[in-house]
Amino acid sequence: MIHSFLMVGQSNIAGRGFLKDVAPIYDEHIKMLRNGRWQTMVEPINYDRPNAGIGLSASFSGAWRLKNESDDIGLIPCADGGSSLDDWAIDGMLFKHAIMQAKLAQQTSQLDGILWHQGENDATPDKASQYTEKFSLIVKTFRSELNAPNLPIVMGGLGDFLTVGMYGAYFSAYKIVNMALQDFANTNPDCYFVTAKGLTSNPDFIHIEAASQRIFGIRYFEAFNKQEHILEPLHDENEILEMINLRPLTETEKIGLLELKFSSGNLSLEDYKTELARLRQ
Repeated sequence: MIHSFLMVGQSNIAGRGFLKDVAPIYDEHIKMLRNGRWQTMVEPINYDRPNAGIGLSASFSGAWRLKNESDDIGLIPCADGGSSLDDWAIDGMLFKHAIMQAKLAQQTSQLDGILWHQGENDATPDKASQYTEKFSLIVKTFRSELNAPNLPIVMGGLGDFLTVGMYGAYFSAYKIVNMALQDFANTNPDCYFVTAKGLTSNPDFIHIEAASQRIFGIRYFEAFNKQEHILEPLHDENEILEMINLRPLTETEKIGLLELKFSSGNLSLEDYKTELARLRQ
């Protein structure tokens, strides 16, 4: 059984953390939907831009696997960097594409939830004041189109670092967006808010850096698993991440990582053959 999750929103759910900054999460029971097929997850998962990188969904999946050892989890990447709520309007292409992908996934999986992160593009005073109204319609229509009236929606807050960088003035109303998301989660069933408190950014002060994305994903899973808001950092989030990173790899996973290393040009043919023979002993 594959339990699938739809990834929607803008760049911080797609992921912009630097791939080199964290250990890879590689698990044959974590899948991603590519070309209509479930493939073993590798990052970047949501390749919406050439700078796609580490997002929160890999550690979300890793935490999910700690609680679900016998089932598979599948990620449906549909986020698009820089997109506003207007871009996610229910008659627009982003929304229609996400619905199409989710329905495709429903043919071979059980859709268990939506992972949403969006708001930077709407963090100006004029846009932020309309956030609740627009977001409500999007959530309502997702559930209606997917025939899942109680589908859990996990939504994360925007980072406090947004106003620090050279584009900081653009994000002046980010706290209004966060309040709108939190209020929405408080007043709508099966919706859970996750704080970005303490998370840090890439040098651009826009995108959540890789190590913080790993922590954010664990918070998202905690909200989904316990069906409650996460309003403060978890006391054990680093320990959970360590458990994910230290999970013993199966032989199949070791061979899969070796093949990725060889096919990406980071391993010679002779070294590949030597390592492959060692793994198969």
